Amino acid sequence: MINDESVALLADGVAASWAPFPHDRFVSAATAGLDELELKDRVRHVSSALHEALALPFPQAAEVLRETVNRVRLDMWSGWPATDYVGRHGLDHLDEAMATIAVLTPYSTGEFAVRPYLDRYRDDALKIMHGWAESGDEHLRRLASEGSRPRLPWGSRVRWLMEPGPTLPILDLLREDPSEYVRRSVANHVNDLSKDHPEPAVRLLDRWRTEGGSHVERVLRHAVRGLLRAGHPGALHLVGATPGSGSVDALVLETEQVAVGGLLRFTATLVAESSGPLVLRYAVRRDGSRRVFHLGERTATDSGQTFTVTRSHSFRPVTTRSEPPGPRLLEIVINGVVRASIPFTLIGG
Repeated sequence: MINDESVALLADGVAASWAPFPHDRFVSAATAGLDELELKDRVRHVSSALHEALALPFPQAAEVLRETVNRVRLDMWSGWPATDYVGRHGLDHLDEAMATIAVLTPYSTGEFAVRPYLDRYRDDALKIMHGWAESGDEHLRRLASEGSRPRLPWGSRVRWLMEPGPTLPILDLLREDPSEYVRRSVANHVNDLSKDHPEPAVRLLDRWRTEGGSHVERVLRHAVRGLLRAGHPGALHLVGATPGSGSVDALVLETEQVAVGGLLRFTATLVAESSGPLVLRYAVRRDGSRRVFHLGERTATDSGQTFTVTRSHSFRPVTTRSEPPGPRLLEIVINGVVRASIPFTLIGG
């Protein structure tokens, strides 16, 4: 998606905003060698070409980029190199840079570009983002939450954001936002927080539930997913589940040997030990590795009620994970506790 067309669109917008811009030279430099690069390297390559071609002091260059959105319809792929440019080259100019990110983000999110400013300016940058949380533009409100996430995927680490507290005023403002796009970012933000500070995250979600709101349950369920995967007792209580409650009456594999690239099919018969939710996970364990997966949720109306769950787990090779052949253990987890396990073997495809 970052290609000749996206580069040309950005070039058209910048040239329309600043007449001396060397349109053709920029396009040639930005597209040279592009096909050999992966996504983030493409962004950086085009951004570097933009820096060379937009030969102005940053405040003037930023003004040109802000005007660009009035000249062409940028999108994620044409605009991302522009936000990357701001994130790399405007660090001595907080106000101009943040204003430019705010203008660009409705077309191409500035969540990555804002990270260096949070790292360097902390309170001043966070104050600006708090203002974004009160914007009439949902993209800017989302950026206030997404850009300040403790563990933003692909975003540079900002250590102080990984402590509980600094971003809570922003989350409090946005948890009942009318836009699901914004609320989902809030939930992801809290899920990030829970990875390092589970107890503060649970307390925050419990407070939100106490304070109420039309969207609190949906936000809570999405925010607590990581803690549920880990079997955290406070998270289980938040969803009404009794930690450790439930048992497995039977666990059956279709076969005890599964080839790399194949499917492990299994059936579990579960027994409720009390009324209420059964939060179900399964784990695949081998030496040095244990991976947990969603198995579903059932709600028991009485103690002793049984449920049967059938699932297929794929061992299809993927580039991000190696699955060497060898012994494995399948575990069934009910309300945070392993209630049954059974061995199997992964063999070469």
